[in-house]
Amino acid sequence: MPFWGDNGQKSLSAARVVIIGCGALGTLQAEALVRAGVGQLVLIDRDFVEISNLHRQFLFTEQDAADSLPKAIAAARKLRAVNSEVQIDAEVADLEPSNISDLCAGASLILDATDNFETRYLINDYSVATNTPWIYGGAVGTYGISATFLPGAGSNPRACFRCLYPDPPAGVQPTCETAGVLSAITMLIATVQVSEALKLLSGNSSALRNTIYTNDIWKNRTREAPFPERDQECQACVQRNFEWLNGLHRVPVSLCGRNAVQIHEKRVVDLAELSRTLAPLGPVRHNEFALRFFPEPYEITVFPDGRAIIKGTTDPGVARSIYARYLGQ
Repeated sequence: MPFWGDNGQKSLSAARVVIIGCGALGTLQAEALVRAGVGQLVLIDRDFVEISNLHRQFLFTEQDAADSLPKAIAAARKLRAVNSEVQIDAEVADLEPSNISDLCAGASLILDATDNFETRYLINDYSVATNTPWIYGGAVGTYGISATFLPGAGSNPRACFRCLYPDPPAGVQPTCETAGVLSAITMLIATVQVSEALKLLSGNSSALRNTIYTNDIWKNRTREAPFPERDQECQACVQRNFEWLNGLHRVPVSLCGRNAVQIHEKRVVDLAELSRTLAPLGPVRHNEFALRFFPEPYEITVFPDGRAIIKGTTDPGVARSIYARYLGQ
C-alpha cells in the first residue's frame, strides 16, 4: 500500500497507545493493533472476566471467567503470545483524576473502550490539557458511534467531546443490561476506531474522518454528521476549566451490562485477611487481584486499592450501604 510503506510501519512501531477498557471494543482494538505492530500498548481496565462477556469480548475464554482474571491481565497474556515484540502493560485500575497522568503519560493516542460518560469527560479533559488525540466509541443494542478528537489541531480545531455533550445525558439511558448488545456492532465500531488509529499513527492524518460516525447495524442505517465548530462557551477546550480532571465529579458508576455499581474508595485492602473476616458470612474466594463475596442476593468484588463492584443493584445508595456493611465506612 503506497500510503503506508516503511515510514508508516516505523511510525506505528514508535507509537504508545493507551486503551481504556478491555471489553468488547477494547479487546478488538488491542488485538488489531498488536497484530499490526504497534510499539507499546497500555491496557487499563477495572473489571474481571465473566461468562456473559464471552459472546463479544474475543480475547477471553471460559477458563478466564472461571479463574476470575482481571480483564487487563487476561488480555495481556493472550496478546503477548500474538506478537512478542510489542511492549504490553496491563493496569488493573479504574481511570480517575489521581492516576490518569501516570497511566496515560507519553501516549501517542488514547482509545476509548469505556462504558460511561464520566470516564469520557475525564479522558477529554486530559486530552485537551495535554494535546493528546483520542478516539471515542460506544455501542449498545445494535447502535454504535465513533468520533476522533484532535485537540489544538490546525487553525480551525475540531470541537471537543464536551462541545458535543456539555453535560452528561439526563434520565435513564439504554445499557447492555437493559437493551442487550449485538457483537457485530461492537466489532464494527472497534474497526472504525482502529482504522482511524492506524491513519493517525502511520502519519496519514489527512485521511482521518472529519465526521461523527453512527450506525444501526440491524436497521441498516449509517450516518456521518460533520463536526460542529467549537462551542465558544465550552468549559474544556475554550475556557480550559477541567472539572473532571480536577476531580469535581467523582460519583458511583452504574456498569453497563452488569446490573452493578462501582464504588470508589481509597484504602489498602489485605484480600487474604478480608477473606477470613467474611468467610463466616457467606461464600468467598480471592486471588492476588480481587476478592469475590456472595451475600445473597448480591455479589461483591473488592480490589486491593479499596475499589469495589456491587452486583445486584443499579442504585448507588444501595451499593454504598452494602459496601459500608461489609467493609466499613
